[in-house]
Amino acid sequence: MTPASTGASTSVGAVASVRSPQPAPGAVSESRMSPGGPGYRRMSLALFLAGVATFALLYSTQALLPLISGDFAVSAGDASWTVAAATGGLALFVLPMSALSERFGRRTVMTASLAVAVTLGLLVPFAPSLGVLVALRALQGAALAGLPASATAYLAEEVTPKALVTAIGLFVAGNSVGGMSGRVITGWVAQEWGWRVAVGAIGVVAVACAVAFRLLLPAPRHFRAGSLRPGVLVRTVRDHLANPLLRRLYAIGALFMTVFGGVYTVIGYRLTEAPFSLPQGVVGSIFLVYLVGTVSASAAGRLVSRLGRRGALYAGGATTAAGLLLSLGGTLPMVLLGLVLITAGFFAGHAVASSAVGKTATVGRAQASALYQSAYYVGSSVGSTVGAVAFHAGGWAGTVAVGLVAVTGVAVITLAGTRAARAAVQPA
Repeated sequence: MTPASTGASTSVGAVASVRSPQPAPGAVSESRMSPGGPGYRRMSLALFLAGVATFALLYSTQALLPLISGDFAVSAGDASWTVAAATGGLALFVLPMSALSERFGRRTVMTASLAVAVTLGLLVPFAPSLGVLVALRALQGAALAGLPASATAYLAEEVTPKALVTAIGLFVAGNSVGGMSGRVITGWVAQEWGWRVAVGAIGVVAVACAVAFRLLLPAPRHFRAGSLRPGVLVRTVRDHLANPLLRRLYAIGALFMTVFGGVYTVIGYRLTEAPFSLPQGVVGSIFLVYLVGTVSASAAGRLVSRLGRRGALYAGGATTAAGLLLSLGGTLPMVLLGLVLITAGFFAGHAVASSAVGKTATVGRAQASALYQSAYYVGSSVGSTVGAVAFHAGGWAGTVAVGLVAVTGVAVITLAGTRAARAAVQPA
């Protein structure tokens, strides 16, 4: 098995000292999972459920921010830290967690991460103050950091290259279902029993997803343990950051998530205020729009086949921008249509960019994916906080302005990639 197929960073010594005989390249390809093959459905369902648990826990307070603001008598900006702390914790710890997954295995790290995160999820409802709530959420985000990069690396190692975009799209689709179901459940439960019971209900759902994940996920067949030496990690990270394509993909992921984090952190405030004045349960149901993201993420592979990677990114960015502009309308149907387009564009762009990272990095895939996830969740934290501040200063138009700046950044970076690709094929 070649280093490229495993993701082990042999160029910096990140391999186990004892190796089994190397199978032929054809045997490696045949032993990987593919649609219709052994284990593929179990793997897809397991990682789908992991995605559901991750996003349900990570954003469990987002739809409840108006209630949290009222309970603790704080502003929208202060309450938004219950979201930003979780995504920030994930962003800070995703790289160290990816190093642990290189040493101890993807499945082991994902299982441990979910176990800690769901335990914290059962403690969150009992937070006596906003400060304690934010601290618990930061710890929960740090625990969840073991999921995204490890899942992407697991797929890159265990799934055939042709099926990789589709497989990652299914994992991202699980994220969208988790984000949607978490917000819908919390919205209706909170309307009857308050935000604490609502967050507790999400914790129980996440426990069920975590147990099913561990029972379903097939044991890895192509993982090879690497080193935990700091020097190895530093050199691997440095090599990834020196790659112009990876840098562009990291920036694109961060910018897409800046839009998404800002919009969905603030939308609850907009819809519970005049002129809409919707009850909390109905506001939670607005997040059924996430089903659109499930579809667009799952279709990312077909979109890339038709338009190419950069074409798909242009399409995702344009769809997101159109949704932002439509959401400025003063009627509920216009706002909902805007959310549909924002969600579809975001999930398509995210699936395309994250799968491109897995294909681009031939060594140290976990670290490459971790850097993408770190940038992605930094974007979420920035979007949540800046979007809330912009909403406080200029209303919904302020939040939209932040989103349009981020989408413009996606277009500029993708254009730079297009020009770089054209220059690379021109004769010297």
